[in-house]
Amino acid sequence: MKKIEPDRKRLSERNIVRILLKPLSFLYGLVTTLRNRLYDNRMLRSESTSQFSIVVGNLTVGGTGKTPLVEYLIRTLGQQNGIVTLSRGYGRESRGFMMASPDSTAADIGDEPLQYYQKFGQKIPVAVCENRVEGSRLLEEYFPAHKLLLLDDAFQHRALRPDVAILLNDFNRPFYQDDPFPGGRLREGRSGAERADAIITTKCPPDLSAKAKESIRQSIAKYAAPGTPCFFAGVRYGAMRSFDDTDVPARSVVLVTGIAQPQPLQQYVAEKFGLDQHIRFPDHHGYTEADVAEMLKSLKNDQIILTTEKDKVKLRPLAAEINATSRFCYIPIEVEFGDETEAFREWLRVSVVQPLQARPVMD
Repeated sequence: MKKIEPDRKRLSERNIVRILLKPLSFLYGLVTTLRNRLYDNRMLRSESTSQFSIVVGNLTVGGTGKTPLVEYLIRTLGQQNGIVTLSRGYGRESRGFMMASPDSTAADIGDEPLQYYQKFGQKIPVAVCENRVEGSRLLEEYFPAHKLLLLDDAFQHRALRPDVAILLNDFNRPFYQDDPFPGGRLREGRSGAERADAIITTKCPPDLSAKAKESIRQSIAKYAAPGTPCFFAGVRYGAMRSFDDTDVPARSVVLVTGIAQPQPLQQYVAEKFGLDQHIRFPDHHGYTEADVAEMLKSLKNDQIILTTEKDKVKLRPLAAEINATSRFCYIPIEVEFGDETEAFREWLRVSVVQPLQARPVMD
């Protein structure tokens, strides 16, 4: 009981704050709804792209699993289709259009685009630009043979009109139970789900029952367009890998995260390896030399620092400067659709591959 009471107290306090902020959430939701209606009625300009475009996004702020899904789409669609990826580059210190290169840092292009580049940069171009329309035009100019544009976190970027929009719904924080800012975590009202061509509930437990799935579908259907397909996906954690990409034997670890929702990873690590400590930073945290020094101070002789792929791209250069990469490792994370794998891939074939192949070739 002693462990539960503080959680109940915090939950009660959050509910009180949420109630007090309800009027402001209503106003924020109203503003975003009006903005969407202006785009829907063509009173604000929205442009399509020369490439066949797929948007991956969410209504809920942070941590819904966009990055693993983007990587899944790259692996699934990239074999037969020329893909380019375009992100905003959240957290970068630069502005405007930039292409990822071997010299790029997270400060240049953002941590998630840098992760895409380090994993797939030999096969696909990776770019960032706040203005997705401008970015798509430049990518078309630079890579005319690449006809599939994958846009990360652009669901609310209404100036661009995608061919396919995939909306992610966090199983642990479903959008249909949440409110807009500031009382809730939604970027816009729940009705924004009606723009989605497919909705994926992410981070599902492996034993999610058919009855539970149907309940979620019914909740989503209140806000989505009629007939919108709903899929369910979980998370698959890989084996621990060193910063130099060699296998690391399982051992007790100090977990370091700078992601929005680290709780599932924390639970997995505690059960799988043994967790001595969790050092938690804000999402997209810009690590410093002092951060790394403080992490290393907390280590015992046989311990290793475990982090995420997104954190790795920022921590590795700092660790390399002091010859400490051997004290760090990361754990890969992938999305998996389980028994819905074939259904989702069939949806991709019908909704993406066939229309892409049927699109006329422009001279």
